[in-house]
Amino acid sequence: MPRITDKLIRNMPTPLAGYQIERDTLVIGFGVRKTATGHTAFVFNYVCQGRDRRMTIGQYPAWSVVAARLAAGKLRMRVDAGGNPLEEQEVARAEYTLQQLWERYDTSILCKKAQSTQRDMRSLWRRLILPKLGNRRLSHIRPSDIEALHSAISENTPIQANRYIATIRHAFNKAIFWELTSSNPATGIKKNNEAPRQRYLDDLERRRFVSALDARADTPPVLAIHFLLLTGARRGEVLKARWEQMDFVQEAWTKPSAHTKQRRLHRVPLSRAAMDILRRARDLSDSDYVFPGRTGEALVEIKKAFLSICRDAQITGLRIHDLRHSYASALVSKGASLPIIGGLLGHTQVSTTARYSHLTDQAMRAATNLLDTTTDDDQCA
Repeated sequence: MPRITDKLIRNMPTPLAGYQIERDTLVIGFGVRKTATGHTAFVFNYVCQGRDRRMTIGQYPAWSVVAARLAAGKLRMRVDAGGNPLEEQEVARAEYTLQQLWERYDTSILCKKAQSTQRDMRSLWRRLILPKLGNRRLSHIRPSDIEALHSAISENTPIQANRYIATIRHAFNKAIFWELTSSNPATGIKKNNEAPRQRYLDDLERRRFVSALDARADTPPVLAIHFLLLTGARRGEVLKARWEQMDFVQEAWTKPSAHTKQRRLHRVPLSRAAMDILRRARDLSDSDYVFPGRTGEALVEIKKAFLSICRDAQITGLRIHDLRHSYASALVSKGASLPIIGGLLGHTQVSTTARYSHLTDQAMRAATNLLDTTTDDDQCA
């Protein structure tokens, strides 16, 4: 049995049919195979559970004799330790890549979330995650890989970097549940600090904002913005609202579960001012949607009208979603309790409404000052 060398390989005759294998004398199972078509490759033979197994190490001369023998030696040690390299290779080839996990996650998990969430998450995966990690096997992705990408995204968009951590962690948790992997490399990755947005309309700004709204002719965008201010609803809930959801007798709005962030049916009472907006909207169109676009379908965008109203009211730094916060802050200033506000906003967790807890200090301070006034009056009497 000759030792495999470059000279031996060059001198190997090409078989008329099938293949010929020359065995090595240094590593048991290591050999070189030449086929009738002239292809030459290094192979490794071993016995596992009474069966002869053979796997290809690599083509010659792309693989040198030294490199192939070294690889064969490592395979020999795995076999002697009870391993089955060929089976392990087949399992590795069948393992999901992050791209495949994303496709399953997208079709089975993400599709159940709100349209805006789907849009944002798909953009995040396609722009930032998949180009860097999409071709990697799940077991080959390390916490250092997740952290490195988080740092890179954080340089320009630190909040988006946190969304990346949240979505890839959730995807790996699902992969563990689906038995596609055994660990989550995103666990323990520290997110960037996020200061909660605290922009509300104060009393003066609110009056200017309402005046700017009232100065405009009734159009679906203008009425939708007014309705947002009076209900604290989310933009998507308002723009998708249909007349069948509105109860003019009980003066209530029943939001279907498909339109709410929590995916739960949410029935909320409406104020007299909000009901007036609905009556004005009903006079504009016979569409099934409360605030329709030009085609009669649901209104898609109100940002242009919103920015114009803000300019007229001389208000800066306000976003559409801040109208929801302004609604909550106005209720707090009037003495409404946080549980009541949470119910009106559709919050399912107390911690979500707790962001407004600092505003209750003003109402409580005013209440306790009433006692001071009463005491002074009593003393005077």
